[in-house]
Amino acid sequence: MNRLNALAAGCLLTLCSSTLLAAEDASCQKVRIGVVGWTDVVATTAVAAELLEGLGYSTTQTQASQQIIFAGIQKQQIDVFLGYWKPIMDDNIKPFLAKGAVRVAPEPSLNDAIAVLAVPTYSAEAGLKTFADIARFKEQLDGKIYGIEAGSGANTALKKMIDSNQFGLGGFTLIESSEAAMLTAVSRAVKNNKPVVFFGWKPHPMNIQMPITYLTGSEDLFGPNDGAATVSTVTAPDYAQRCPNADRLLTGLRFTSAQEAELMQPIMAREAPDKVARAWLKANLEVVQGWLVGVTTFDGSVSAAAAIAALK
Repeated sequence: MNRLNALAAGCLLTLCSSTLLAAEDASCQKVRIGVVGWTDVVATTAVAAELLEGLGYSTTQTQASQQIIFAGIQKQQIDVFLGYWKPIMDDNIKPFLAKGAVRVAPEPSLNDAIAVLAVPTYSAEAGLKTFADIARFKEQLDGKIYGIEAGSGANTALKKMIDSNQFGLGGFTLIESSEAAMLTAVSRAVKNNKPVVFFGWKPHPMNIQMPITYLTGSEDLFGPNDGAATVSTVTAPDYAQRCPNADRLLTGLRFTSAQEAELMQPIMAREAPDKVARAWLKANLEVVQGWLVGVTTFDGSVSAAAAIAALK
């Protein structure tokens, strides 16, 4: 408790000395957030919501597919999306960017992500190390590649790969399902020491919970450098002008894969995301201070140190 008070006081000294911003328009007080059902996005969204509410905003969350979220931003039904994975969502966001219907934050919120096909490490040790190796293991794999939810950018890329017989995979079937269902199938295979190829990514507790190896030789199927990825925040194109304080916070969030994995693990163990986010924020107040520089409460009357104090 004393540490919290000291940090809050320190933040007040550094932030309150500058001129506070004017209150935003009343329409900005309710922040409508789109969420895809990926645990990393659920986790970072929960963190953002806790901070916003600590600053006097209210938040609502709409869980939907990528396309529906981008369309919701275009129709002014959603304000922000914290889960644009580049490049695997590029095809889905491209038409909205072309029309100027959405805005991508200038800097990513996560720089060290990866998203590409993966296998249990024992399969890699048995020779399944590259995309070109998959076809040789077709019988052991039952001709299946496990993807995520239908309509995702990842599944779109995998379908193109299969339909074009890239890497000789024309006879394979893509299994589309939720993140949870895909991981259940993978865990079952690992328990039985069976080969399995699935769409994997970091940050995710899967990297901690089981030994996995990301396949190489993807021929830029998921972007350059075998699935190297970033994650960015997407808002309505005029959101920074209409709601500058909320936008400053939302586009200023920065995470590492290790931090997100730490957030995701208890959520995957069925702990409530808001409680997980609150506990993580309390344990990482130095990180939070960096995010809140230049941010005020919704009414503009108090520096963002109020958000730190609220975490008590």
